[in-house]
Amino acid sequence: MVVSRLESGLRQAMRIACVWLAVVAIQAHGQSNEAAWIRPAGRPTTVFTSVKAASQEPERAHHYRIPALVVLPGGELLAFAEARRTGGGDAGDIDTVVRRSTDGGSTWGPEILVAGDGDNTMGNPCPVVLPGGRVLLLLTWNSGRLAEHKVQPGFGADSRRVFVCHSDDAGQTWSPAREITEHVKRPDWTWYATGPGAGLRLTRGSTAGRVVIPCDHKSPAGNFSHLILSDDDGSTWRIGAVSPPGLNECVAVELADGAVMVNSRNHGTTMVHRGVCVSPDGGETFDDGLFRRDQTLVEPRCQASTRRHSWPQGDEPGLILFSNPASSSKRTAMTIRGSRDEADTWPLEYTVYPGGSAYSDLAVQPDGRLLLLFEKDGYATIEFCSFELVPPGVPMKDLRR
Repeated sequence: MVVSRLESGLRQAMRIACVWLAVVAIQAHGQSNEAAWIRPAGRPTTVFTSVKAASQEPERAHHYRIPALVVLPGGELLAFAEARRTGGGDAGDIDTVVRRSTDGGSTWGPEILVAGDGDNTMGNPCPVVLPGGRVLLLLTWNSGRLAEHKVQPGFGADSRRVFVCHSDDAGQTWSPAREITEHVKRPDWTWYATGPGAGLRLTRGSTAGRVVIPCDHKSPAGNFSHLILSDDDGSTWRIGAVSPPGLNECVAVELADGAVMVNSRNHGTTMVHRGVCVSPDGGETFDDGLFRRDQTLVEPRCQASTRRHSWPQGDEPGLILFSNPASSSKRTAMTIRGSRDEADTWPLEYTVYPGGSAYSDLAVQPDGRLLLLFEKDGYATIEFCSFELVPPGVPMKDLRR
């Protein structure tokens, strides 16, 4: 009887201890929430919906993939995607399309064809907005009958080619695509991709005004990230910095000192942490001594996005954003992170969607709102959502809606 009572008392003590630990854990989580740094601003909207059936009709595609998002000087939003007309793969009848929003993403206009070539592939949209409002769009082409591993090196009919087009009326109409392959591709490169996601135009130092497009390619030496550059707002182009091997799709951001930081997906390696290259000369070359693996940014072999939200001002640090599916094993848990120390660390974190998530692109409105366009639920839709920064010191109870 004494032993029974003792065991009962011990079990009760253990239950109390477990409850106490659970409360501590909840409080700790709540404390992290007390420091919430962004909150939703408005309702999410679905921009593209895959029908998962063959379709040749406008505004209908088997799959919509590869989102890119930009904000124009007049406030319009342009959401780009690949319209994969007859299947979900990376080759085949694929067009680049765009939808416009004039109300901050609450509603979206009809689908506009930007570039297509019959049954061939014209995709990987990578837009850049110039100060006057012109939108440059970099694209890549390949024969619709060839899988990636069959793409040939060089500039022939079965190679991967690079094009640029532009819009001067806020995305409503687009110029014919102009080929620039021989200026931005080396003869031994096979697969080649612009972006995915938006490029950037530099604003600081001697390279201010330079357009930087993050790209990737494959060669006999492996898989690489690289940059292509234009110093005349897209009239002429050339190859810039090339990464170490083992990297793939990449995104770029300008740092406060004028350097360009490139954040890359892994390819042909077991690494789960994203690779980071830094170019001190505006994208011309990478400093090999600055290459690192970011131990916070895990990935499931997937594209990501990074964008500057604000620049440092006086004692106030700037803010750089990063988004990807924050998992080392599967495309799930779309997450936005924030860095206040020029992308050295990422202490700010917000889970946008815990379910199936893949490619994404970030943008920033002039009023400071964060915008995100991302693939959701096994590529069923491409979703748009917006967020606002939480003023310092606002308690969590005032954030709940």
